[in-house]
Amino acid sequence: MSAETQTRIEHEVRRRRTFAIISHPDAGKTTLTEKLLLFSGAIQIAGSVKARKASRHATSDWMEIEKQRGISVASSVMQMEYRDCVINLLDTPGHQDFSEDTYRVLTAVDAALMVIDAANGVEPQTRRLLQVCRARNTPILTFVNKMDREVRQPLDLMDEIERELGMSVVPFTWPVGMGKFFGGVLDLGKDQMRVFSPGEERATNDDEIIEGLANPVLEERFGSPYMEAASEVELVREAAPGFDEAEFLAGRQTPMFFGSAINNFGVREVLDALVDMAPAPGSRPALQREVQPGEPKFTGVVFKIQANMDPAHRDRIAFLRVASGHFERGMRLKVVRSGKELRPNTVVSFLSQRRELLEEAFGGDIIGIPNHGVLQLGDTLTEGESLQFTGLPFFAPEMFRAVEVADPLRTKQLRAGLTQLGEEGAIQVFRPVAGSVLLLGAVGQLQFEVVAHRLEHEYGVKARIMPARYNVARWVTCDEADGGERELKRFIDGNSHRVALDAVDAPCVLLEYAGELRAMQENWPKIKFHALREHAGLVFQKQLEG
Repeated sequence: MSAETQTRIEHEVRRRRTFAIISHPDAGKTTLTEKLLLFSGAIQIAGSVKARKASRHATSDWMEIEKQRGISVASSVMQMEYRDCVINLLDTPGHQDFSEDTYRVLTAVDAALMVIDAANGVEPQTRRLLQVCRARNTPILTFVNKMDREVRQPLDLMDEIERELGMSVVPFTWPVGMGKFFGGVLDLGKDQMRVFSPGEERATNDDEIIEGLANPVLEERFGSPYMEAASEVELVREAAPGFDEAEFLAGRQTPMFFGSAINNFGVREVLDALVDMAPAPGSRPALQREVQPGEPKFTGVVFKIQANMDPAHRDRIAFLRVASGHFERGMRLKVVRSGKELRPNTVVSFLSQRRELLEEAFGGDIIGIPNHGVLQLGDTLTEGESLQFTGLPFFAPEMFRAVEVADPLRTKQLRAGLTQLGEEGAIQVFRPVAGSVLLLGAVGQLQFEVVAHRLEHEYGVKARIMPARYNVARWVTCDEADGGERELKRFIDGNSHRVALDAVDAPCVLLEYAGELRAMQENWPKIKFHALREHAGLVFQKQLEG
């Protein structure tokens, strides 16, 4: 590879910012996603790429059931350019029943933008997602949303974030008033106030700016809300630590911004902060070695598979995070797990469901490869090297249902649909070793409802989702030193009535009570029982299990 090409790869990697937006449901995450697209110039009118005013839904919520329920249930990927940076933005499901999808998305990003509802503060799903980010030392920026409503005091919110999430908070802006008395925000770095004016659909640069946080005009115009904000800022400056880039990059300190996404207020500042502060793509661990983004050879990992993004074509897209090198359309790639060769010619980048044919990509980019069962979640693609990226988890389900087809003539379609939905991680599908009724495993009830809806509307299959007696699942393995495959086969044969195989044929024992698991562990000391499975070759991450 020429020095010129190598220099270009390194330059392009430095331009990348890849981040996820995370929050509790209804905190305004999807609205903020939409407004970030608006301010980057990726779309002109919020609510729809084509701006059809009669049926407007958030650009990032494309699935039919999302439009009906008004919630995000699938992660969306969007790419845009802003200030000479290429931004890969991943909008994640807020609902806790889809936290597994969110967890996998978080393995593909270099930073996260946390959206907090200013009326509700830190909510349970925010706490859960932050634990995932903290485990990976992911840098986090915080946007406190909905300041145009009656909300909690900013000092209370700041204190709660520090207490609940275990990270220090550094305010970059501070609100003046709230609700109908919301006057705007004090920009602590630029020593100015940006005055709030509502505006929902178009991005503008014409915020009114008043220079100087001590400017007497501010007290004259905004009265007691300004005086209160000014005294709070004084208190915060004395008590709070200054911004420390190393602490931020380690995920221990979060810059905080206030605004109102629905009114486009505070959005541009967040976008600027992401460009200025979020890190460019870094190295990624593989079992064999650490992979650097500026390396000349292409490597990437599949972190998400989505079926039927284009209902007209019944397609499946594998979302791949480029870890290193330079992707070029039509290049030869090896699927390390299977040894198969791919030469993808129709690779796409996304603006939600709108897609564009992609000619090239660099470390940090998210690309979509049309997939017909060749790629699975967790697959590593390389130019020939045998590598396996780590860290893509599957969690043992907490709820189970049996599934049957209402019309026996549609059995084949049911199995095809469940296979595809299982491949994309929307649900876990288990085939009992003894028995013909398929079992579905999920984290929450809503997953079953979404799967039933998708089976009917995407695959033309009405399915009966019925109660199942199981409540506990554990994947099972056995070390070579303890008898390996022979001992594992003996275990499966002896428990065939409660062993099932998952989407990658990994054996899993299904039980009714936690007490049964304890007894089984005592009776089978050589068998290992895992609450977490990692895709490739059943690599189990002890730190995540513990």
